[in-house]
Order: sequence, then structure tokens, then C-alpha cells
Amino acid sequence: MGRLVITHSTYVEGLIPWLKVLAKDPEIQTITPGVISRVRGHSSGLQLRVSIPVTGGFKMLARKGTTAQEVFVVTQLAKDELLRRIKTCSP
Repeated sequence: MGRLVITHSTYVEGLIPWLKVLAKDPEIQTITPGVISRVRGHSSGLQLRVSIPVTGGFKMLARKGTTAQEVFVVTQLAKDELLRRIKTCSP
């Protein structure tokens, strides 16, 4: 079971429950939510997408409304497999 790092006081609404389910995957070691920012586009619901590979895993973006938050995932999974697992645990 992976570890979800809770370090901020604010998160994109609905993100933490989604990440808690994802962290239960045995192939995921650590999930760390990062910086929150405002974006131009508007996302009607919560979306989590894989952005770029980083050392030891992937950087993802969580979006809802005009808010985006970086999420870092430490895993040995390939991008396609990580996307599949994200879809199976989506809210």
C-alpha cells in the first residue's frame, strides 16, 4: 500500500478521497499533492491526468473549475498502466 503525503492546508475539491483510493494500489509507493494554481480553461468535473515523467514516477495534474494542482506519483508503472488504474478508481 502506498503513502499519501498530506502537507498543504488546501487541495482541489474532491482530490484527496480519489488519491486515497489510488494510494491503496500496491504498485504505487508515494503520492504527493503539490502547488495549486489558477488556469484559464474551465473543467466541469474533477480530472486527473498524467503530465510528464519525473525521476521515479510521474507528475500529474488535477483540475476542477479554474483550479489546477500538481500531483507527484512515485511508481514503477508505465504511463498507460497508471492511466488505467486512475480510471478504475475515479470518483
